[in-house]
Amino acid sequence: MNTLAPHRRKTINPTLARLPPLTSLRAFVATARHLNFIRAAEELHVTSAAVGQQIRLLENYLGQPLFNRVRGQLQLTSAGHALVPGLTDAFDAVLSAMTQFATSDHEPPIRVSVAPSFASKWLIPRLDALRRAAPGLQILVEASTDLTDLEAGDADCVIRFGSGAYPGLAVDHLFSEAVVPVCSPQFADHHGLWERPEAIEDVPLLHEEGAEHDNSCPDWHAWLRAEGLSYRPSRGGFRLNQSSLVLDAAVAGQGLGLGKIRLAEAEIRSGRLVSPFGSPQAVGSSYFFVTSAHKAHLMRVDLFRNWLLAEARAAQTIEVASSRTGRSEFGMIAAE
Repeated sequence: MNTLAPHRRKTINPTLARLPPLTSLRAFVATARHLNFIRAAEELHVTSAAVGQQIRLLENYLGQPLFNRVRGQLQLTSAGHALVPGLTDAFDAVLSAMTQFATSDHEPPIRVSVAPSFASKWLIPRLDALRRAAPGLQILVEASTDLTDLEAGDADCVIRFGSGAYPGLAVDHLFSEAVVPVCSPQFADHHGLWERPEAIEDVPLLHEEGAEHDNSCPDWHAWLRAEGLSYRPSRGGFRLNQSSLVLDAAVAGQGLGLGKIRLAEAEIRSGRLVSPFGSPQAVGSSYFFVTSAHKAHLMRVDLFRNWLLAEARAAQTIEVASSRTGRSEFGMIAAE
């Protein structure tokens, strides 16, 4: 980004009072790491135009360009290369100090409101990874489907399964969801379910109802229509008020359920659950991280958010086991 005419380098004797804006230095470090304005802007949660403006301010302060464009690719100039090590080390030290503070006794626990099924099936199994990523960060998980008023301080942040329409709040999309028939491998063997969707007329089915159920989530009738099947679901089975209970009942051999595959990941990978037939059907709702504009700037909330987004990015696909021989076929559900 060489927009400056060549001229004599400025002689600068910085003091704390005369340092360039920290936002410019931060924009430079992020851009130097990614060599891409858009990715730097995503890291800093600003627009790429704002990043470019901050880079220009720093270049004007220093009196020389820090980036060039070569065949459409952003590259550091020699001056940019000279700045990178010292500024990167400085910001790493600042981040380390702030992380230690945010995970010390000086900071109260972060209060996270989350639906019981997501808490038990997705979040709790990953808390050890959170402990390694942010040692000492205290977290209070409040498993509830009640409405939460973030502005009133009911919680610091929430993880919700919905449309993402939360006006006035800071919202991050985590990943989408789909449902697929699941049961224990023993149940599939006993009832001869492998590649036999017609068996749905005779086996006990598991139905999700209650506060966690979302209208965008297909029930058995909707799933069959989406698959182009005309079978009539069995009238026998159980109705359960949480997604996790559907999965637990399926693991226990109590029936065939439509399981949310993001929540069923651990059981599917371990072989405790299999999908004997059919394909995943997308759900209209997704999982979102939500906090207030004020709480979004708290260090402990930002630490948790960044860890959560990294975990969500890692969950790009999920295996749906569909063979009793240990060979797996894959129903790939890409995170949006």
